[in-house]
Amino acid sequence: MKRVNNKLLLAAAISALLAGCDSGGIDINPTTVDNSVDNSTSGGGSSDSSDNPCASYEKSGQVKQGSFDGTHCTYSASFVDSGNPLTVDLYIPALDNGGVHIFEGSLFVGNNYDDDATMAAAGITEGGDGAKLTIEAGSTIAFPDSSKFIVINRGSQIFAVGTATDPITFTSTSDAIDGTVAFDDVQQWGGMVINGFGITNKCAYDGNLKTSECHVLAEGAAGKDQSNYGGDNNEDNSGQLEYVRVKHTGAEVANGDELNGITFSAVGSGTIVKNLQVYSTYDDGIEMFGGAVSFENYVALYVRDDAIDIDEGWQGSITNALVIQAEADGNHCIEADGIGSYSDSNDYSALIAAGLNSRPTINGLTCIISAQAGGTHDPGAGWRFREGIFPKITNSMVVASLTADENGAEGSNYCLRVESAETLAEAESGSEVQIESNIFACEDKTKGGPVGADSLEDWAVANNNVFADVTGAVDATAMNSTELQLLEGTPAVYSIDTANMRVNDAAVAISPISRAYFGALSQGGTDWTQGWTYGLHEGSRAQALWFEQ
Repeated sequence: MKRVNNKLLLAAAISALLAGCDSGGIDINPTTVDNSVDNSTSGGGSSDSSDNPCASYEKSGQVKQGSFDGTHCTYSASFVDSGNPLTVDLYIPALDNGGVHIFEGSLFVGNNYDDDATMAAAGITEGGDGAKLTIEAGSTIAFPDSSKFIVINRGSQIFAVGTATDPITFTSTSDAIDGTVAFDDVQQWGGMVINGFGITNKCAYDGNLKTSECHVLAEGAAGKDQSNYGGDNNEDNSGQLEYVRVKHTGAEVANGDELNGITFSAVGSGTIVKNLQVYSTYDDGIEMFGGAVSFENYVALYVRDDAIDIDEGWQGSITNALVIQAEADGNHCIEADGIGSYSDSNDYSALIAAGLNSRPTINGLTCIISAQAGGTHDPGAGWRFREGIFPKITNSMVVASLTADENGAEGSNYCLRVESAETLAEAESGSEVQIESNIFACEDKTKGGPVGADSLEDWAVANNNVFADVTGAVDATAMNSTELQLLEGTPAVYSIDTANMRVNDAAVAISPISRAYFGALSQGGTDWTQGWTYGLHEGSRAQALWFEQ
């Protein structure tokens, strides 16, 4: 195939197409405070709250409020921390003049419980029973270092509902206050963990998918930072995230876990997640441990490990997602496991028959990956499905042709990898594994398999997928290469329409299942990234994307 080294043309195309615990009782009838009135303060609050716009709450007759310096609000560990969680509702308002809410401790919402009896005594049974954190559109929440993070415990909820013009940002003080963070810096603060009562195959279930004493340790440090997740309610509701940006996260905490952008631990389908971005994360972008939460309009930019990580029986969906790795960093676009603590020596037939393995549905995903050899974790790659997972992936693209494959015959920069006996057997004979109507443009096409008597590539082609024959760096835009045309520089378009796509100098001979465009573009051609994302569009980024240089 024709080799093209002109990255500037691709840059113009992409730029235009993108054209951003402690256990204890919880007061389930909390008293909230009107910040416009004069309230007494304690625990780090301002001495004069009459002109103080900072968040406040009342508990046991005492009012606590953040301190205001004329621009920013600061909340000490006596206001909230991992060992001093919020047990009443809290409303965080947007501040004028670029004001930032600075939390000196971790922001833990609700108490954590690790046994059924104590939880029941506190009245925590399903989502919405505990404390609620509400954040106004346009707010920025910042933390000082990687030991500080956010946890929404089971029974509590977060309502962070921004807008396209006023997104909500979770970031570090080095970013929001000091302005010293580099565009791709990570580990500036911890990240976010949301714990739910959803199903995880780390717990044991009866024939009706009911369980007891299901309290799996969540990602995060031990001791006062401990939190737990799990249950038997895949319809659990942990709140709502819309037009939310999570930036510069990651920490390797005391028990060896690495915090992600957001960890969704057994979060249920009643939770709404729409228009979510993770930006410059040390570990994964989003990781789902069981549960059934779904996502619509997801952006992952400069994730150093896996942009989408699936495990422990996640049953949700992702509709419209854009993943762009850094030029020299990033591992998988998708790394997906079916069964927690999987072992080849175990028989998982009963667990799979009960539907307890991961069964994700992804429709409309664009992965622009760098076929680099090293990176923080592992080489850049596309999709990896393993450990008894049954995925359904349609109308999606993996484009790794922007750079030449640095690993050559090693096979690390693959587009598609499928493995584990259970997954391969279902791919051969069943209907639960569906990888169909996708386009792969990688020099290193596949790894894993075989599927029955067929190679993984032959099986994929037989199931309505197309592979480009790529040698070296090839520009995949209609502006440049006639052989490979997947992207176009028309404003508000991530991909050209299916009828005009070309792979291997021929029309794409597959038919999308549900839409006229492959990849992240929503049906009708709307650019849903405009106005609220960071790092994609001029006016809301520190520097151009790497393939624009």
